Amino acid sequence: MLPTRYKLFLLMIVLVLNSGCIRFAKHKSYKGTNSGSYSRYTHHRVKAGETLYSIAFQYGRDPKDVARWNKISKPYTIYPRQKLRVIPIRSDAKKIKRVKTASSSSWTRKQTTTTTPEKYPSKLKWAWPTKGKVVSTFLLSDPGRRGIDIKGKKGQPIKAAAAGRVVYSGSGLRGYGHLIILKHNERYFSAYAHTEDVVVKEKEKVKLGQRIADMSNTNSNKAKLHFEIRRNGKPVNPLGYLPERR
Repeated sequence: MLPTRYKLFLLMIVLVLNSGCIRFAKHKSYKGTNSGSYSRYTHHRVKAGETLYSIAFQYGRDPKDVARWNKISKPYTIYPRQKLRVIPIRSDAKKIKRVKTASSSSWTRKQTTTTTPEKYPSKLKWAWPTKGKVVSTFLLSDPGRRGIDIKGKKGQPIKAAAAGRVVYSGSGLRGYGHLIILKHNERYFSAYAHTEDVVVKEKEKVKLGQRIADMSNTNSNKAKLHFEIRRNGKPVNPLGYLPERR
């Protein structure tokens, strides 16, 4: 019978030899100019309750692009367990790099400021989604600050910041509580996180200032609304669009 030290020696040799057979698959991902610090995933597996709009929102993409990459036509119907591409196809990736100009870079830099930004033109009429003090401002580089936080009271009314249509209402996005996404036109979307007592449904049209839900205190003792505006899928500073308060 072999002594214990020899058994340990043989075991070490076996482990070293076996380690040479192990292979780790490299996950190739696209680091696009519009991706910011979003997770670098190439595809998304659809879960029940998700919409193409909520998936595009999750990855910071324009819903029209996600639809085109996956050859999905309007009304953008998707199904549970469907595999969707969430990065640009190769031709798009090259185009993004080619068309990035100094002016667009300047626009992005202005929108990343944490102070009150320059007002940007929009054909939409915007209004504040609720009353309260802004307790967290916009900072694109911070995943938790891609919008503004408005402090309020639990049960306080949340209203549509612009006229549009509900394209998502659910709790499928981690960190947002119950999230409502409104589509205002082909370019602009708004999102309302940490809501409760939702009174609108997906595909329903809403008017400017219409109550859509109430404020909640998701995972916190303090009630607040996290509010975002997306332009072509990218987060922009809501303070650049909302009217000045008097």
